[in-house]
Amino acid sequence: MIYSKDVEEMCTVAQGVHHGCAPIPEEAKWVQAKKVEDISGLTHGVGWCAPQQGACKLTLNVKEGIIQEALVETIGCSGMTHSAAMASEILPGLTVMEALNTDLVCDAINTAMRELFLQIVYGRSQSAFSEDGLPIGAGLEDLGKGLRSQVGTMYGTLKKGPRYLEMAEGYVTGIALDKDDQIIGYQFVNLGKMTDFIKKGDDPTTAYEKSKGQYGRVDDAVKIIDPRKE
Repeated sequence: MIYSKDVEEMCTVAQGVHHGCAPIPEEAKWVQAKKVEDISGLTHGVGWCAPQQGACKLTLNVKEGIIQEALVETIGCSGMTHSAAMASEILPGLTVMEALNTDLVCDAINTAMRELFLQIVYGRSQSAFSEDGLPIGAGLEDLGKGLRSQVGTMYGTLKKGPRYLEMAEGYVTGIALDKDDQIIGYQFVNLGKMTDFIKKGDDPTTAYEKSKGQYGRVDDAVKIIDPRKE
């Protein structure tokens, strides 16, 4: 280590009291995180690319500094889905420090990793006060039984008004309107459930009918429109 002449000629003064870094909450324990392996927790974060044409929600489950589980969800850019596929292979097994300095293929995923790193090393994880943290597999719980991301897709114009296209419940097939043409409910089909029914042997028409549902005052509607055609 090289010191400047000015520093070399200084007299030595003791640093005094130093109690170490502030402890952070990790899996129901207070930890003075000094090394990468001191970091544990499950947390979520959102990232975006430079042109802001798409975003990524990243969920990581970290145990003793090592990423054990990663859920990568993207929206808005077709290329991001392929980047997410590669990131899901890259992330497990890396330390949080390695992941921060690894090219995760897509800027949105890289940015999400940065945001997660900040959360987790400052003790802002979802599992900060959960004893022993959350089990590996907890990330899948965000997806529900159909193992599909929670996606909302809505579109609207001043001339023709709003169109519901996809809700958490599923793909919107009909919008229910009252006598004033205001939305009072919607019909949907859960594509995850429909696929599961088909895999179990149902024909597509039967699977489609079994996966349908509705929300709101659909039964009181004056008319129901197809949001993709009308």
